[in-house]
Amino acid sequence: MQWLAQATGERGRSPTFSDAAIQFCLTIKCLFSQPLRQTLGLVQSLLRMAGLPWTAPDYSTVCLRQKSLDVQVHYKASTKGLHMLADSTGIKFLGEGE
Repeated sequence: MQWLAQATGERGRSPTFSDAAIQFCLTIKCLFSQPLRQTLGLVQSLLRMAGLPWTAPDYSTVCLRQKSLDVQVHYKASTKGLHMLADSTGIKFLGEGE
């Protein structure tokens, strides 16, 4: 995933974070049913635990960008169920396309 946005070549300041980064934050928010500020803290903790030198987007950036975000969810029907296991070490997805 590309976390930082590419330069747009247009006038004005380019966005710092990519659409994928904003969509990731909003997905985590919906997945855990948390308020946005708590979600951004969780995302920052996940990035730190993964050893990535990235920062999480701030609250106002996510609020403004979620209004104009073009979300494309790729869905493929599955004949089997998807099992999600969560424990203290992280999240693991089991099933088709593991």
